[in-house]
Amino acid sequence: MSAEEVFWNWFQEHEDELFNFERDQKRIFDRLITEMHKVHRSLAFEFSPKENDRREFVISADGIKEAFPKVQSLHASAPHLPRWKFIRFRPRRKPFDIRYRGVSVKAQSVLVQVEPVGQKMDITVFVPNYTKTAYEKYAPIVFLLLDQALGEYEVETRVGAIEIEPIYKAIPPNYSLEELPKLFDDLAVPQ
Repeated sequence: MSAEEVFWNWFQEHEDELFNFERDQKRIFDRLITEMHKVHRSLAFEFSPKENDRREFVISADGIKEAFPKVQSLHASAPHLPRWKFIRFRPRRKPFDIRYRGVSVKAQSVLVQVEPVGQKMDITVFVPNYTKTAYEKYAPIVFLLLDQALGEYEVETRVGAIEIEPIYKAIPPNYSLEELPKLFDDLAVPQ
């Protein structure tokens, strides 16, 4: 039995717990990530809120391109379960505020500049209160914000360099995270 089949068997055995994870979130999430890491150590997940007695389950590579094939194989082997919609990679969505390691960033306060470079786009992200010495704290937030705006797959396959700068260095033209998807799509070279 493949690691993917073992995971989905476990998922089905614990479907009700997973669907209602709010009852014991920490224990359920700890167990779920342990099971996912048996497929690949970089896999991550996201749940949507319940809507019409359904929930989305996002299978993510957590921004690690080497794990993309495992995201795809795990998604491809997912069973049909009426209460679930399985999604591969973090999808595009309206960016929301993020708090991580004691740092909070409001999505609306972030600006970006995009520059086409060959087949890819280089992106500079301007963040309030950012300093070069705080890179380790801000980088994960910036990557999550870009994943929200563009989707995880696009960030890893169509974005080149990503630079982080303090907001005071933002010189027009610059754009909000909400404007980024359209700008990105308009400038992107077809692949």
